[in-house]
Amino acid sequence: MQRFSDWMHRVSSGWMVLSVLVIFTFFMMLVLPRQASRSEADSSLSGSPDMSFYYTAEDLYQMADGYGDEGREAYIRARFTFDLIWPLIYTIFLCTGISWVYQRSFAMDSVWQRANIVPVFGALFDYLENISTSVVMVRYPDHTAVLDILAAIFTMLKWVFVIGSFSLLLVGVVVGIGRLVRAREKQ
Repeated sequence: MQRFSDWMHRVSSGWMVLSVLVIFTFFMMLVLPRQASRSEADSSLSGSPDMSFYYTAEDLYQMADGYGDEGREAYIRARFTFDLIWPLIYTIFLCTGISWVYQRSFAMDSVWQRANIVPVFGALFDYLENISTSVVMVRYPDHTAVLDILAAIFTMLKWVFVIGSFSLLLVGVVVGIGRLVRAREKQ
């Protein structure tokens, strides 16, 4: 992980971060709303494990039931098309953004420089969530012991790491601005 963190610091130039920010913004403004409305239509307003912070195995089966056959198929298709790409995009954005900002906000030998690996865990749990919920959807109405419980845990951990990553980025920006203000005051 340290090698990955160091590599992220090396590749996180201003142009790289700006390019990834543009791609991230494009997805946030154009792709996500379309995917969300399609998902809402396919789910018959039964909710989605992806957008929940906490749900039980029983809640997951209620969602699967509410989707119906076509909704479950659409859910699975989305997990293995859109949801393969989206975690990569937000992870690259967060890893490069945190790397670039933290290089300017904290000393290079600071433990905080390793914060750029936190988003990787968000993506990992996102993919584990997608796999486990898809297996539950495929097997419905049969129950899938263990995976139905793990799905909820993966979802919760995904959100902890994703929200945590955005929080780390914000902390870096605030610390960086504070350092910049203090440096200007000294001049």
